[in-house]
Formats: sequence, C-alpha cells, structure tokens
Amino acid sequence: MSPHGHSHGPHSTPDARGAPGTSLYDELTAAQRCVDDLARSISRLEQHIGTGLEIRRVRSDAEHLRESLSLLRAATPDAAPAPLTEMVTIPDQPYDSGLWNDVDDEGLGAKDRHAP
Repeated sequence: MSPHGHSHGPHSTPDARGAPGTSLYDELTAAQRCVDDLARSISRLEQHIGTGLEIRRVRSDAEHLRESLSLLRAATPDAAPAPLTEMVTIPDQPYDSGLWNDVDDEGLGAKDRHAP
C-alpha cells in the first residue's frame, strides 16, 4: 500500500509513462472517455437536483477538462493514432498455375492419391 491507501498492483501505473504497451494516444483517448462519462453523469445528476449553482460549477469544470484535453492532444505530436498498415494491391490477372504444382488441396489431399 502507498501512503495514500492505494495499492500498486499489476494493473496500476505508478509513473507517468503509462502501462507497458500503451501509447500516449491510447492514454489521451482513455482520459477523453472518462471526461465524456463524467459529462453524462453530470447530466443525470442535473435531472435529479436541478440546475443550481453547484451543478453549473461542476458542468463548467468538466467542460474545462474537455478543453484542456483537446489542447493537450493538439500540443502533443506523439498523441497521433498509429498509422494504418500499408495497403497491398493484388493484381486482377490470374496467378501462374505453376505456383500450385505439387500442392495438396486443403481438405482433399493430393490430386493423385485417394482417401483410405
């Protein structure tokens, strides 16, 4: 346990680098999802308690978080999504049938052999 009562188990990330294998883009996207969830929760709270000063302050704070994340994403060049893999063009012409000599038909076996 940390001094603050939080354990640093296998799923926690005690440093700012994030979990192994997660990119900065993934971390910012996860933070954005959390802020979106927060906004939805605030809307539900507003339905229960009305639009008083307190809920307006909370909504305003959530909007500031949304704007700050957007600015952070724009200011961080490493926060771009991973590039898509290169597309490979497959020609329309048939392949040379010589490529398939001495090849078994999957599920059927070789052309010159019979099933037992």
